[in-house]
Amino acid sequence: ESAILQSFGKEYHNARRFKTKSSGAQEAHEAIRPTSFSVQNAGSDSGEQRLYDLIWKRSIASQMTDAQLEKTTAKVDVSTTSELFVANGEVIKFDGFLKVYLESNDDENDEEQKGMLPPMKEGQVLTYKNIDATQRFTKHPARYTEASLVKKLEELGIGRPSTYAPTISTIQKRNYVIKESRDGEETTYRALSLKKDSSIKAENKTEITGAEKNKMFPTDIALVVNDFLVANFTTVVDYHFTAKVEAQFDEIAEGKEEWKNMLKGFYNAFHDKIEAGKKIDRADVGSSRDLGVHPESKKQIIARIGRFGPMVQIGESSEDENAEKPQFASLKKGQSIESITLDEALELFKLPRQLGEFEGKVITAAIGRFGPYLRHDNKFVSIPKEEDPLYISFERAVDLIESKRESDDAKFIKGFDEDPDMTIIIGRWGPYIKHGKKNVKIPKDKEAKDLTYQECVELSSKTPEKKGKGGKK
Repeated sequence: ESAILQSFGKEYHNARRFKTKSSGAQEAHEAIRPTSFSVQNAGSDSGEQRLYDLIWKRSIASQMTDAQLEKTTAKVDVSTTSELFVANGEVIKFDGFLKVYLESNDDENDEEQKGMLPPMKEGQVLTYKNIDATQRFTKHPARYTEASLVKKLEELGIGRPSTYAPTISTIQKRNYVIKESRDGEETTYRALSLKKDSSIKAENKTEITGAEKNKMFPTDIALVVNDFLVANFTTVVDYHFTAKVEAQFDEIAEGKEEWKNMLKGFYNAFHDKIEAGKKIDRADVGSSRDLGVHPESKKQIIARIGRFGPMVQIGESSEDENAEKPQFASLKKGQSIESITLDEALELFKLPRQLGEFEGKVITAAIGRFGPYLRHDNKFVSIPKEEDPLYISFERAVDLIESKRESDDAKFIKGFDEDPDMTIIIGRWGPYIKHGKKNVKIPKDKEAKDLTYQECVELSSKTPEKKGKGGKK
């Protein structure tokens, strides 16, 4: 209060006490705020200073009066036609908290802030300098950012402030959503300008539309999972379901509802749906998309979700063991089963691609479960995500293989003649024993370089085999 009164005056102060939306809710943690508002600058570098300045301004603004805006709509008659020109604007009558903090707009496609209008009065005669007419096209709604997604969750009553961050991180970890920037497309539009001498200037202009910066895009897997859940668990994935359950939790906490009755009312129907879901065949889950016919084999090419993600396929699977098996190819980063074309799919079947021989062994470029890679001498080298395995050169492939060898040599500590598959190397978390596909921890009281082969065998025997994912019970 004293900081606002001293810096801005009494008319800018409006004390507020914030409370939770629900008395039984586990809301977010205490807000971060300065311990002393008299300190307006803090931090040892520019980054810390900017962060403190943001915290200070937002904290001060929360205790200041509302801004008073006067919205104005000006309608201008045209002497030669019955249509009107309309201008919308606003005037700040009292700035209030805006004197300290004006929050930026996070959503690019939100309605633009109204501009300022000049002083006008009814009946005033206006003359035009020039009148511009610009062709515009309907734009799709903007993708969510993390902030705008949280705002939407709040509007729908889904989750609590303490669960927003885990929700957003989970959908990214499970590869349902990918956060990235995407380039827009160049579009041509028509612009007309009526000059003061009544001449009309017409020209074609270009602009970049549809560009998205740091937005969240659903993956093909997310679309399939969403369609499956909506079709089979409609009530559970309904927007209002979570909000309703959270309201019931609050009533249980307040003693207004018996928790056993609440769970029984939900679980009986839910259990029946789970049991029915067990009968659904994996092949029936997800949608496939016909792309066309292969120009040589005349077999159908389809795009669909496979075991390891989105893929394209030539030919149909058959139970006949003598029938020719279909060909498969994984989609590249940025491609989708919803938008991939026949020509793009045919390009993918050019992989795996042999680049040539290096040290008497063939180098092969391909796309696998974890992205594009090179295979040489039964060893694998990742191809950087900005490079295309369809066009990578032999010379570049050799550079990547040699760089991988240098990196591996730097990590190598010790090997054993008794078993070439037993090595001691440096990993992300320090030295460890690699025995075939098994990774073995080294005890803290042991020095990695001093371990004998027999000690490594003993440590390996005490380490259980790594369990595979999705195995049968």
